[in-house]
Amino acid sequence: MRFLTAILVLFAVLARPAVTDAGEPTDAAAAANAAVLQALPFSDRRDLADAQRGLIAPVLNDGVATGPSDRPAWDRSSAVLAFLGLPLGVGRVWAADAESAGPLPAWNDGAAKAAIVAFVSKVTKEGGADFVPPAERIAVFDNDGTLWPEQPMYFQLAFALDRIKSMVARHPEWRDTQPFKAALEGDMRQLAASGTHGLLELVMATHAGQTTDEFDRDVRDWLATARHPTFQRPYTGLVYQPMLELLAYLRANGFKTYIVSGGGIDFMRPWVEEVYGIPPEQVVGSSIKATFEVRDGTPVVVKLPEIDFIDDGPGKPVGIHKFIGRRPIAAFGNSDGDFQMLEWTTAGHGPRLGVYVHHTDAEREWAYDRTSAFGKLDRGLDEAGSRGWTVVSIKDDWKRVFVFEAGGTMKHGRPAPAAE
Repeated sequence: MRFLTAILVLFAVLARPAVTDAGEPTDAAAAANAAVLQALPFSDRRDLADAQRGLIAPVLNDGVATGPSDRPAWDRSSAVLAFLGLPLGVGRVWAADAESAGPLPAWNDGAAKAAIVAFVSKVTKEGGADFVPPAERIAVFDNDGTLWPEQPMYFQLAFALDRIKSMVARHPEWRDTQPFKAALEGDMRQLAASGTHGLLELVMATHAGQTTDEFDRDVRDWLATARHPTFQRPYTGLVYQPMLELLAYLRANGFKTYIVSGGGIDFMRPWVEEVYGIPPEQVVGSSIKATFEVRDGTPVVVKLPEIDFIDDGPGKPVGIHKFIGRRPIAAFGNSDGDFQMLEWTTAGHGPRLGVYVHHTDAEREWAYDRTSAFGKLDRGLDEAGSRGWTVVSIKDDWKRVFVFEAGGTMKHGRPAPAAE
């Protein structure tokens, strides 16, 4: 927000009431004013480029006024205005510069926040020993459990289950065939055990033969109407406010942010730009194969019933190398499925940051780790300390969890008494 900051400061100066009895400024005052004008970053126009992409900053702090479907409309504490009526999530947000409140306002002051801020500070300090050129400032984020929840199941799995149930009359064999049988019976343990491979099998069975445009439309339609079973809110309204702030903070400091997820790449690409400010070309995920066809005179890309790439566990570093082409300097995940991504990222030369989001808040979200069917975090917890990785406790490190929270605490979407 550097260029806009300069404009706002200049307007503030010009808008002050005139002082009729003011004398000539002292030499010290004149020098101070000149220094301020020289320091204002009029030449830095990165915020305008961000605005063209539709996002400058996320909704920040408490005091949020909401509009239709609980979308943020105005934030009194950081002068945030949002365009209402967008089809997904919190929508695109225009915000005045909130740097005066300090970075990451939805984070509690503590070791986790300090580690992130210190890392960003040292890699962006020109002339410093740890300075990293902007082109090399790559940060990768898992999605499920890191940017939005993954309980009681992965959100893409909920999407696939709805499709399976609507099609089972035409496929009675699914009732006795895994993973379809588990899907129809609501056996989450069996579905989780089938992993990303099982999820892709469900997607292949329900969407093979579709064009990518048709699949894109199905995803958007589902997200527009589906509600999370616990919170009874749109899935895209359940993104983590502290992580939205972190994405914006990194981008404001010259980072390029990517999603690297075990989820389906075609499931994420339709909505991630509106929700996270991450364009679809900066998404790496699991995929099924596709082919080019001309249908009724129209060139299309058609999804095939074959697995192409599984971007989970050891597949994540491979996916980063294949699709990004540069080793990140920061990686954020929440499960053992992200272990190799953090391991590979932090093994590079120079300053590195590995961060685990640990789900520890049963009141505002969920508490789980070593035995969870979805998002199991076991090895990562054991080795994070020895590897120098930061572990973020949702309970201890986040003032707010979700964008829709406007104060107090939330228990599964219902207001709960504020802590005494």
